Amino acid sequence: MADWSQDPAKECGCSRASSCSRSPPTTEGGVQTFDYVRDRIERRAAVADGSIQLAPETTSIEEQIAERDRAARDKLEEIRRSLRKE
Repeated sequence: MADWSQDPAKECGCSRASSCSRSPPTTEGGVQTFDYVRDRIERRAAVADGSIQLAPETTSIEEQIAERDRAARDKLEEIRRSLRKE
């Protein structure tokens, strides 16, 4: 029996699932099997988990605003100092 944990189109080299000559296993009524559906869901969950783990750490909006405010205060202080010297 084929390993249906991967997309059947990718396994046989097709570029699109609709043109794939290998179709997922189905019941007599034409419904995809539970094992096939479960494998697809588990694969998607694994990809999502991996994406989260590999995503770069981002700063929160509050941290970005605080950093911008600090930079603005520093720039304003620099301008004030330059005006006093003139």
